[in-house]
Amino acid sequence: MSRSRSVDTETLLKNLRTRSALLRAVRDFFYDGGFIEVETPVKISAPAPEEHIESVKAGQGEFLRTSPELAMKELLSLGVGKMFQIGSAFRAGEFGRKHREEFTILEYYAADWDYRRLAAFTAEMFCRAAETVTGRSVILRGKREIDLRNAEFITVDEAFRKYAGISAFDADRNDTFDELMVLKVEPELGRGGITFLCDYPASRASLARLSASDPRVAERWEVYVDGMELGNAFGELTDGTEQRRRFSQAQAFRRAHGMLEYPEPEAFYRALDRGLPDSGGCAVGFDRLTMLLTGADDISQVRFC
Repeated sequence: MSRSRSVDTETLLKNLRTRSALLRAVRDFFYDGGFIEVETPVKISAPAPEEHIESVKAGQGEFLRTSPELAMKELLSLGVGKMFQIGSAFRAGEFGRKHREEFTILEYYAADWDYRRLAAFTAEMFCRAAETVTGRSVILRGKREIDLRNAEFITVDEAFRKYAGISAFDADRNDTFDELMVLKVEPELGRGGITFLCDYPASRASLARLSASDPRVAERWEVYVDGMELGNAFGELTDGTEQRRRFSQAQAFRRAHGMLEYPEPEAFYRALDRGLPDSGGCAVGFDRLTMLLTGADDISQVRFC
């Protein structure tokens, strides 16, 4: 992970000051909401075996976390009802305008919240942070004004039909989902405000539970502003048997594609067996949120990387 040398010092220092103000505003928002701030290990023995995310080896059979999700869910099982964490996460091989192998993640969970309540909270957090840091809820992206007081929901299937001309379920079956998402759907989201893209096909449920009203979809949303994905949230899966089945499938996928072999996350499984409360959880890319409020178009403009 090499440090960028292309950002002028004046821009970087200005944006780092905004980043510092944003950190304070976000923390204050969570504290005011009754959340506690927690820290969990960055070096872990067993990451979640996700199909398209690779961890970074830390030596001696350990890995750098791709997110603090599993550890924070252990805390949920112990009775920590509302919590947040801001810290480093790592994903191997990621480098681009919006990606680095090391990045800053804001992750939060609330017991007894469903994923729609979590979305309303997240929209309020974005709006309040912008007002605190910039004095306005309206931000500029190029010549476009985006009002963070405006939030909309659209299902994944509705978005695919509207912007890609195909059902999301058909795209998932014919293996064009990811391509169409990147090329056709994502650029159209969050144009005038905040867009919550919700109810993903069940095959993309990850650690989310399935919808009780439509088992074809999962209680999952991603949040977008100006075509940029800022966060990913779940109505959390609490069924240990189902979670083990999904992880087993993911491990098989990883082996077939030559990805790192992970140990079983036994501590997480014990937390599920102990009992995970119905809850909602979200991970937000803090660097991207900073990019949004500063007008930056590259992550190197908002963090020393």
